Amino acid sequence: MKTRITLVLALLLSLNVMAAPTKKVKKTKKADAAAAVTEPKADTLTLKDFSYAIGVANTQGIKAHLANNLGMDTVKHMADFSRALKEVIAKQDDPAFRAYAIGLQIGIGALVEFPKTIDKQITGKDTTFIDIDSYRRGFLDAVGGDKLPYSVDSAARAATKQMQYYANQKTQREYGQNKKDGEDFLAQNGKLADVKTTPSGLQYKIIKEGNGPKPKADQTVKVNYSGRLIDGTVFDSNTGKDPFQVQCNHVIAGWTEALTMMPVGSKWEIYIPQQLAYGEREAGKIKPFSALIFEVELLEIVGAANP
Repeated sequence: MKTRITLVLALLLSLNVMAAPTKKVKKTKKADAAAAVTEPKADTLTLKDFSYAIGVANTQGIKAHLANNLGMDTVKHMADFSRALKEVIAKQDDPAFRAYAIGLQIGIGALVEFPKTIDKQITGKDTTFIDIDSYRRGFLDAVGGDKLPYSVDSAARAATKQMQYYANQKTQREYGQNKKDGEDFLAQNGKLADVKTTPSGLQYKIIKEGNGPKPKADQTVKVNYSGRLIDGTVFDSNTGKDPFQVQCNHVIAGWTEALTMMPVGSKWEIYIPQQLAYGEREAGKIKPFSALIFEVELLEIVGAANP
């Protein structure tokens, strides 16, 4: 599960895309009459009226956006919000003010909201994890051009590697039991007389022995199959469908190994350790570290191996 740190600094408020769903209100005849009187007629608007109407229309959903998406108390602080908008208009041509305003926008996202995102990504909860003072000092030092102990690129590589470590730890905490359950199952299953175990840990039982050729890893084959978890939950099957066609080395490692050992015409039940399946990845009903069981029937090899 590869984790990357991506810090996207964008405008926090975009009026053109913030229209929020509004509750439909049943209109009365009286309300309809009032709307008909007060709504301006499009074909008679002056340029000033048209421009004013656009300004009004562009606030549609703004309070809902401020309250629901940005957490602003629109009862107490709409006057402060309006004051900032008027200041933007008054100083729109002042480069120093524009830089300051952009700093406010980016600061809220990068120094206030982004750490919360990182905390939740690491812990899976709404809790504080990273040292917020150190994070902010590093951000401000880099932006301010202060002498840094290492380059920005070096910091990004180190942080990404550490994030990967935290992600692995989180997966282990949440799904480590799956690994133990799978290991216990395979240990017992491997003791059965009709189950064979390969050096990689793959196990298989021959239901029907074919007498055709064995496919090579780069060959395409047609199979019928069904897959289940060790608790019996079926997560995939082509039962009732056309045969599944796939190149042997374009599937999980356990499948590749089994297919290249099976003569055409064979039907095997294969037991795949998590490290030969999806490992720490999640795939639909398959949770991280899950051992898998497949029943696979190799029908034919499609085409010759690559030279």
